[in-house]
Amino acid sequence: MSAETSHILVCDDETHLREMVAEYLTERGYKTTQAEDASKLHEFLETGSPDLIILDINMPGEDGLTALRRLRQNSTVPVIMLTASVEVIDRVVGLEMGADDYVGKPVDLRELEARVKAALRRQATVEEETKHKAVVSGTVSFGVCRLDLDAAKLYGADDNEIAMTAMEFSLLRIFASNRGRILNRDQLLEQAHDRGWEPFDRSIDLRISRIRRKVEKNPSKPECIRTVRGIGYVFD
Repeated sequence: MSAETSHILVCDDETHLREMVAEYLTERGYKTTQAEDASKLHEFLETGSPDLIILDINMPGEDGLTALRRLRQNSTVPVIMLTASVEVIDRVVGLEMGADDYVGKPVDLRELEARVKAALRRQATVEEETKHKAVVSGTVSFGVCRLDLDAAKLYGADDNEIAMTAMEFSLLRIFASNRGRILNRDQLLEQAHDRGWEPFDRSIDLRISRIRRKVEKNPSKPECIRTVRGIGYVFD
């Protein structure tokens, strides 16, 4: 997925920042659409399908985290959150709710562009693997759920599809390909093509916690994707 074909939706109530980000990305070949609040975001999504969303956390009316929660009910489009808060908790909550990345304010446009490219690469990798089949194919059971590796879809015990992000699918695919093998965080990051995170980042732990809430009978006592203390994780 190249910049020339990627459509990015920028949602932020700060007019100057929204226009600055949109203009910067447009100059670099991306197609951009602007939304001044969450209601405009949802209105656009009824008819449009962006390749990535840049979403501010603090907005009047429906805030960014609430908008993200609604979005994740039926969409896996990559989302990069913008936050003016220096509190780690805001970023942790965003990742737990399904955000793919975050950028702090004031926004460094070069960093934002780099993270946009990384998120689009991850999404393109998943789509390519789905198109040409994954190394492991067919259906794999994950706790109470089953993962269709060929279609990149996760189904619950009731056979209803469960929404998952591109990163969540990548992690499940990696576990399916390494059943019984202990994988540390660096291995998971490398195989998931997510090397942009800082070494101290908790992105893998947060995403696995989110996956467990979907596939485990009791997420607080996981039996499917277990933690191996001091090493990493293993899929039994």
